[in-house]
Amino acid sequence: MPEDKKIIGLSWEPKLPSLLFGTNSGSSGKTQTVSETSLVYKSNAELIDGLFVPPNDPKKVNKLLKKQVKDTTGKNWFDMPAPTLTPELKKDLKLLKLRNVIDPKRHYKKGDSKLNTFPKYFQVGTVIEPVSEYFTSRLTKKERKPTLADELLSDKSLKDYRKRKVQEIEAKNQPGGVDKWKIKGKASWKRAKQRRH
Repeated sequence: MPEDKKIIGLSWEPKLPSLLFGTNSGSSGKTQTVSETSLVYKSNAELIDGLFVPPNDPKKVNKLLKKQVKDTTGKNWFDMPAPTLTPELKKDLKLLKLRNVIDPKRHYKKGDSKLNTFPKYFQVGTVIEPVSEYFTSRLTKKERKPTLADELLSDKSLKDYRKRKVQEIEAKNQPGGVDKWKIKGKASWKRAKQRRH
């Protein structure tokens, strides 16, 4: 009868794959050789008993170290991290790119014209008004909205501006004078439709 040794504390034994380099592959009789690095290092970063076995190749180690470094702007920009883009953030960034259309009185420098390209590093903050601006340029609780898009849609002056602009565009695209009564045949329908759009 074998003696049972009682183990005090924790014990752990790694389950490594067998390091046999000349094993027979069954009935074929050919020897299958496997490189040492492919047995120890798994390219898809598999864990062996919950532990990661680092590769022996220094180039692979450097690649792993570069992947682990956090994506920031650097010390000069206080290590600002790259945020994850949520759908709400994407909408707000698109609105910021279209800011020259929102307000007719303000003119901005022409930025990146592509609408779907976003900056890699940016931060979103909340404006806190000082006590001295309590009655002048402060937003009331009713005017505060969760996103920039909601604030712009609920703003009364912007609503009036949008409405006026839409009416101007519709009036410009309507056929003028007696032309609207002179619709004869399919060709004139097409011409009238092109004038409207």
